[in-house]
Amino acid sequence: MGDPKIAADLKKAVPGKAEAKRRGRPCKPRPAAGSPHLDAFLDMLTAERGAALNTRLAYERDLTDLGLWLAQRGLPLERAGTEDLRAYLAFQGKAGFQDKADGPGRADGQAAPSPRTVARRLSAMRQFYRFLVSEGRRADDPSSALDSPKQGRPLPKILTEAEVGAMIATAQARGGPEGLRLVALLEVLYATGLRVSELVGLPMTAILRDGRGLIVRGKGGKERMVPLSEPATAALFAYLPHRSHFLVPGQEAAQTPFLFPSRSSSDGHLTRQRFAQLLKALAIESNIDPEKVSPHVLRHAFATHLLDHGADLRSVQKMLGHADIATTQIYTHVVSERLRAVMHDHHPLARRAPARSKAE
Repeated sequence: MGDPKIAADLKKAVPGKAEAKRRGRPCKPRPAAGSPHLDAFLDMLTAERGAALNTRLAYERDLTDLGLWLAQRGLPLERAGTEDLRAYLAFQGKAGFQDKADGPGRADGQAAPSPRTVARRLSAMRQFYRFLVSEGRRADDPSSALDSPKQGRPLPKILTEAEVGAMIATAQARGGPEGLRLVALLEVLYATGLRVSELVGLPMTAILRDGRGLIVRGKGGKERMVPLSEPATAALFAYLPHRSHFLVPGQEAAQTPFLFPSRSSSDGHLTRQRFAQLLKALAIESNIDPEKVSPHVLRHAFATHLLDHGADLRSVQKMLGHADIATTQIYTHVVSERLRAVMHDHHPLARRAPARSKAE
């Protein structure tokens, strides 16, 4: 029948409407994961490790899902064993997942999550059970016997310099407050390579006094200074007099800290989702495939175009806010692939058929 406490936990409603609205999601009930230690673990992630809100929410979803699956089998989340975790991952359709002892895992006919998704779920499990061990709540870590899935790192989608220029020109042609804001967003993103969450959440205080750079608070609360190009600075200062257009009626400009405020967002600033929609529409208007355009693709374009023009990898790493230079090195592969393509298409000898030997 299972633990009565777990059954009671499963009936609990989800976070209230205010929290659901803050997350930008419908107010749907979310059953509890059946563990009294989950909230403590999530609070630790935020307070001690500086985890971003998106990371916390992803881990909460992953562990809640695992907790509900275990609860259906009468097992609390904190008491799961290695075999239970293995069975859960198999149930999820663990493509690419392998157990240290038993070799390849099996799939149960369900749509398999990507290796990256499996890796995130496993990371959530590992950190949660390590937390329980460190807090003296259990003696062993049931996730320690499981290997991470192999993750192929796909080359990022890239826009050409001409395509970025076309999008900026299209936005400039719009005019008005909406057009000026979009130009500022594009120019700042292309000049700095900010993560979209960093861009839309920029405070007014991020702008340096001379307007030639930004102080950005990135992952883990780490600050970095990124320079702005002259076009980005000009676009930013052209937009600022129209910033009040995006405020809630009756609100003073000084009442909101955000550089890109929003009348409709519960966060008080332009949302990532809305900015992505604006970019898709702009791509269509610029005769560019909208499927290849997103805020993150513009971040990729920033890095790749810098390397194309001779920037050193360490400088690009610092501007992107990557903790590990290996993350930045993916862009060198993009540049290498493009150079090989150029050589193949334009070198006079590249496509010449190899000479046959006399023996043939």
